[in-house]
Amino acid sequence: MTDETDATGEPDSVGDLSGLDEPNERPAEPAGTESIEVPDAAADPGSDVDAGAGSEPAIDPVSESVPDSEQLTELLDAADANGDTTGDAGEQTELLDRPEHPTELLVAAGAGADSSAPHDGDATVSVTAPASVAAASAATAASVTAPAGRGASVRVFARKHKRALSVTAGIVAFALLGAGAVFAGASLGPRSATPVALVTETPTPTPTEEPGRPVPAALAAPSAIDTKIRTCSVADRAADPRLANLQAQVRNAATGEVLYDRGGDTPSRTASVMKVLTSAAALDVLGPDYRTTTTVLKGAEPGSAVLVGGGDVTLSRTPSGTETVYPGAAHLDDLAAQVQAAWAADPSNPPLTKLILDAGYFGGDEYQASWDTVERDDGYMSNITALQVDGDRDDPSANTSWRSTDPIGRAGQAFADQLGGIAVIERGTAPAGAQQLGAVQSPTVAQLVDKALVVSDNTVAEMLARLVAIQTGSGNTFDAINAGVLQGLSSYGIDTTGIHVVDGSGLSDDNAVPPSYLTQLFIKINAREGNLGVLMDGLPVSGERGSLSYSDRFAGDNSVAAGAVSAKTGWINSGYTLSGVIRAQDGSTLTFAIYALGDVTDEAKQAIDTLTTGFFLCGDDLSNA
Repeated sequence: MTDETDATGEPDSVGDLSGLDEPNERPAEPAGTESIEVPDAAADPGSDVDAGAGSEPAIDPVSESVPDSEQLTELLDAADANGDTTGDAGEQTELLDRPEHPTELLVAAGAGADSSAPHDGDATVSVTAPASVAAASAATAASVTAPAGRGASVRVFARKHKRALSVTAGIVAFALLGAGAVFAGASLGPRSATPVALVTETPTPTPTEEPGRPVPAALAAPSAIDTKIRTCSVADRAADPRLANLQAQVRNAATGEVLYDRGGDTPSRTASVMKVLTSAAALDVLGPDYRTTTTVLKGAEPGSAVLVGGGDVTLSRTPSGTETVYPGAAHLDDLAAQVQAAWAADPSNPPLTKLILDAGYFGGDEYQASWDTVERDDGYMSNITALQVDGDRDDPSANTSWRSTDPIGRAGQAFADQLGGIAVIERGTAPAGAQQLGAVQSPTVAQLVDKALVVSDNTVAEMLARLVAIQTGSGNTFDAINAGVLQGLSSYGIDTTGIHVVDGSGLSDDNAVPPSYLTQLFIKINAREGNLGVLMDGLPVSGERGSLSYSDRFAGDNSVAAGAVSAKTGWINSGYTLSGVIRAQDGSTLTFAIYALGDVTDEAKQAIDTLTTGFFLCGDDLSNA
């Protein structure tokens, strides 16, 4: 017993730093002015000034109301009259030896330059100042307020450098304003004092950024970084020895994020969960409304007719109007009535006495080599033929019922009984272009998918897989199923690497599908992409529908998840499986796949339900620990 069918058959962050890359823009200087070059903060590797967004607006010292050079000289004269007027070259020399007072150096050097180097009043005096404008302004302010006793030197320097001092006065005003900005919270980092040295009177180029200097990379905004810490553990449930060799994966259906993984990328046998792949391929290749046709044609011999199987395993020998295990199934009595009417319509026809059976629509072996024949004997699987009735069951109303080794012969005999007068039944092939005497159609693919999923009907799943292989041009044998199903799955855009499809039902141990493929496919199924809504509607539901509603599923403590799990069950001798969609307690939607493989017993089902209930209780807080 290797697959579930019914109650009797199943064993009861960081912000954007891009502004740092932008160069600082400086206003053009008025023509004819003497300029004091202040290195760009961005060009100074040691600068702490942030030139990006959020900096204080620049203040133009020229536009402020400041004393001109004559007024400044008068102020200095007044200061000289009230202070010590003794100042000589010795004191100036002393200042040159005191680099810890760069502001005094500026004034003393200017005074010294007057006696040894004549210069044009329009020439630009270029001074290398500290990188911070505030530091330069503070240095200038200190030079203007030199200690008493050095006033004469200052006065001489002021008279000789009227225009330069006008600019200096502007810087003083700027410094005063800048000081207010500092105390108001301007972002200026601590810096060590930098000496100011007087350089040549030729213009100095504006410093440029050092080539190859590393630039901070743009970092993702905090909203793009998932910082959620998940704490809900199912470790104790997953450690249940009844699960044997566990493989599992869980994803958030909305985001696709993997929340839990145990061997999720390893392809393994799926049991009846394989029917999910078969159904998805059929819905894409055939479409939900597709039906296959069983026909009867006039034989080449007088008095003969050919029953041509179209792969419909649901065709029933029960009277029309009788419900079998296959809702919407066609009936042989309807087909026989059509044939009798068509035969009688031609008076030249002799009595119909011979029936030929054409089952060539399916080829190759009728029973897959890796299947245990106990599946047929116990009523879980029939031979796979293009012509059979009621899935070759002894009891057309029972999902689990003994199957024969000759479904084609049984179907032929049942049809002959409906026709009456048939003396000979044999295998053969319908002649090309023969007259059609009657036809009936199978249920739709949507109906067949529902049957394959809700009670895990193996024979219907094999019917769908074979029709997919034929429709895709892969062939009509078991060997063609892999290519056909994979082609049918390709439209869903999920990597099928590692998948190997031996049959459509999942009965074979040789099938291989990673749990990660199922969790991704179920995201699309839950979203009802394409025709996949049909598959979603056909799934068993915990405690409510199909193979998940049996008394031994989601019972006891696991009943808290009743109605919240829509999933396909699987059972073969070497494993139990479950895969589908969970509408979790916290409102999130999860997709999951659980394989319990190896030496398992019937109790693996309860262990799987318990783990699934753990996923339900944790929801998006599910931890991978």
